[in-house]
Amino acid sequence: MLRSGRWRAPDLSVLPAALRQPGATFVTLRREEQLLGCVGTLRAHRSLAVDVAVHAVGAAFEDPRLPAVTVADYSVMTIHVSMLGPLSEVVAESVTELVEQVAAGVDGLLVEATARGLPRRATLLPSVWEQLPDPAQFVSALWRKAGLPAGDWPRDIVVSGYRVVELTDDGPRTL
Repeated sequence: MLRSGRWRAPDLSVLPAALRQPGATFVTLRREEQLLGCVGTLRAHRSLAVDVAVHAVGAAFEDPRLPAVTVADYSVMTIHVSMLGPLSEVVAESVTELVEQVAAGVDGLLVEATARGLPRRATLLPSVWEQLPDPAQFVSALWRKAGLPAGDWPRDIVVSGYRVVELTDDGPRTL
């Protein structure tokens, strides 16, 4: 893709059955501590192999927050794949209760609500615990990302937790 400008989906017929099953993934690309791209989905809707491939291309070339990766980035970047388990609703009635329930360093969280008349949605992967090890900081960052007022608990809020299996390739690599 870096050289040709196009990519091909993996041939599922030659892959193990586990990679042909539906899966939800996020692919995060970093050069040292610098984020190069992160793209993913929270719900499985296509094969795990295709989901990873689509999100790898998306993280490298389509993350609207960042420029596309370069050949120099590719050779030294870390590729981090998070395979998400099922979402499960977190039963809480306040931010304080949520903070008390979240498993620091383990849980990813998804928040969905309406604030100021607009739908809000955001997630933080478990890998974010490396930068925000305190549960209150983690939840506060999730609220900011979703555009929710600090400490607010909207009537229609739904918070879901999930766990991930993570795979990392630190490189170096060549084209």
